[in-house]
Amino acid sequence: MSSPAELMSKLRPEASREPESGIISIFNYGRDREGIIPLWVGQGDTPTPRFIYESAVRSMEAGETFYTYQRGIPELRLALADYHARLYARSFDPENFFVTGSGMQAMQTVIQAVAGKGDEVVLASPAWTNYPAPLRLAGVQPREVPLSFANGRWNMDLDRMFDAVNARTRAMVMNTPSNPLGINMSADDILAVRDFCRKRGLWLIADEVYARFNFGVGNGPGNLPPSFLDICDEEEQFLMVNTFSKNWAMTGWRIGWAIAPKAIGQTLENIIQYNTSGVAQFMQRASVTALEEGEEFLTAQVEQARAGRDIVCNALRQVPGVQFQEPEGAFYLFFSVEGCTDAVELSRRMIDEIAVGVAPGPAFGPGGDGFMRLCFARSADSLEEAMNRLVPWLSKR
Repeated sequence: MSSPAELMSKLRPEASREPESGIISIFNYGRDREGIIPLWVGQGDTPTPRFIYESAVRSMEAGETFYTYQRGIPELRLALADYHARLYARSFDPENFFVTGSGMQAMQTVIQAVAGKGDEVVLASPAWTNYPAPLRLAGVQPREVPLSFANGRWNMDLDRMFDAVNARTRAMVMNTPSNPLGINMSADDILAVRDFCRKRGLWLIADEVYARFNFGVGNGPGNLPPSFLDICDEEEQFLMVNTFSKNWAMTGWRIGWAIAPKAIGQTLENIIQYNTSGVAQFMQRASVTALEEGEEFLTAQVEQARAGRDIVCNALRQVPGVQFQEPEGAFYLFFSVEGCTDAVELSRRMIDEIAVGVAPGPAFGPGGDGFMRLCFARSADSLEEAMNRLVPWLSKR
């Protein structure tokens, strides 16, 4: 019988070297603690609404439990095109949409299509942990460009990001509104990134999962922040990933989508086929319902998050040594704690001593040291209790 060390040595180095997610590590550490208030992962405390899951039930009762379209059922792709048309006040073609098994799989699919061993991809940091990890697993080197935090604001130095591009660079990944920072890219910065990618022949991968959670001044019917969809052509080197998880409280369903040029459609379909053989049809039926009937629910989710943002920001402003930029979008607060030299240890202490769970900043890459990420997409009662525990604890440490 082989020893554990021998078995590990037989794995691909890219797989065996990849560490556990810093978010999942703290989640696993505290998930069973009595009385825990879980603010560590990107989800609220509202379950999927009945009108959505009943669509899945009806679909299963109708026998829709077989293999189906690898790109997604036509009804869902049309619903996605119509949904985007309502938000961005222009037409979209269903042939540019590809249904995937989560937003994470959408990201993996586009990465598998455009980058491989020896290539590089440039992204800003701190960033969602699930950008660099799948890149490394594919043998791609993530070039993480740290943002600077000064005078209570995060600043993206585009020149520094552009300088990170070299002959091996295949793509740039841009996330707006940002997870974990809650900041929106400006229209000028979005235009500059698009023009740079066009000039250098790079793929531009945009993640705008949190576009509906916008607390600043927006444009268009959906009160949206500036978007790459405002200025990019779906038939250029432009890829967008998104998910049903956040808008419609469907995190556990694992269904998302990508927007991509028609010319690479067969390649993306092949990748989906070889990875998962498509998404369950009954899940897709529920997703159609979410898009077509879920606007009132989504609006309520955004308003709850806005109220949650105010609760946590107003509370943590009272704590000496805590700094943050008030989020413009998404539903996270990324705050620094003065004197914190080990955010993982601090987050474990929070769980052990006051039963509040937050994610340690280093999980989000360079620039996250000394920071913590807190999800405020929860009920007011839950957040107020969390702040009643956290504020005095931080004030005394």
